[in-house]
Amino acid sequence: MNKKKATDCCRFRSHPWHGIDIGIQAPEIIMTYVEMVPTDTVKYEMDKISGYLRLDRPQRYSNVVPALYGFIPRTLTGTAVAERTMEKTGLTGIKGDGDAMDICILTEKDITHGDILVLARPIGGFRMIDGNEADDKIIAVLYNDAVYGEYSDIMDCPQIAIERLRHYFLTYKDLPGEKRRVTIADIYDTREAQEVIRRSIADYTRAFPDM
Repeated sequence: MNKKKATDCCRFRSHPWHGIDIGIQAPEIIMTYVEMVPTDTVKYEMDKISGYLRLDRPQRYSNVVPALYGFIPRTLTGTAVAERTMEKTGLTGIKGDGDAMDICILTEKDITHGDILVLARPIGGFRMIDGNEADDKIIAVLYNDAVYGEYSDIMDCPQIAIERLRHYFLTYKDLPGEKRRVTIADIYDTREAQEVIRRSIADYTRAFPDM
């Protein structure tokens, strides 16, 4: 192969949000992008323009994310997801937070860094509300994981694993002297997680019709 052509084909990488296919088995099995792992003591977040990870903020307290944490490519927490939140909670005036759908992936493996793609199987989720914004967190297991891989629903998980995730999401945005209005309205099962993902895919398609 011509040397110039070889370097040209390797010049760009796919944008994690817009350029990764979540797979033909979605929402049952999905490709996910991992931003953070349990050993991270600062919060990393994908830069929406470049697609690279950037430092969002140092963690002010000692809590760290108790699972792999990232998002589902080609999804958006938009109108359809917000409507589901209002439908299920009876609240009004809820809107989507405008980000990709967040996901936590349980695994027994020691994965030491983010900025990677992993296959996951959703088993439930948290219907989280931040102020007046829907901010759902899908809970999944690493596909074919030796310990968690056989779990089919969030109720199969050890209660302590779910409590750790719940505590993290209720506190990770807190700053000294300041409390944010973050609530988890309910914890839902596999079927509802799949419905939320479908809605987030529809929200993305409406927002980015040319992608």
